[in-house]
Amino acid sequence: MGLRRNKLRESHDEVDTGPLNDILFILLMFFLMISTLANPNVIKVSTPRAKSDTKSKQSVVVSVDRQKNFYIGSKRVITDSLESALRKYIIEGDSIKPAVVINADSSAQWGEVVKVMKIARRLGATTSATVSGTE
Repeated sequence: MGLRRNKLRESHDEVDTGPLNDILFILLMFFLMISTLANPNVIKVSTPRAKSDTKSKQSVVVSVDRQKNFYIGSKRVITDSLESALRKYIIEGDSIKPAVVINADSSAQWGEVVKVMKIARRLGATTSATVSGTE
């Protein structure tokens, strides 16, 4: 008894996804077109405007080199008049909370950096120090 195998039973059944891909493409195009046509500024909100200039945060740069010379910006300041020179920038300036940035040479003494920090904190400013130089 020779049984012949039916070729239909050996075939693999698969789901055709071609029409599904077409529908997804059409939906994607629809949502892209609608999202570009939608107006994000539907609600008009009036934002408050300042009548005068607002005060900005000011930072004063103090540099200390290896010969214990102090510079505010690019102007050299004598050690004895450092506090009065910083007062001019910190207290008499028009900033809300000034900051003093201290740039110290890598071979400068830490006592000089701490001296500038103490003066700045006494005048009511925040401080931060960086060390730079070639070693």
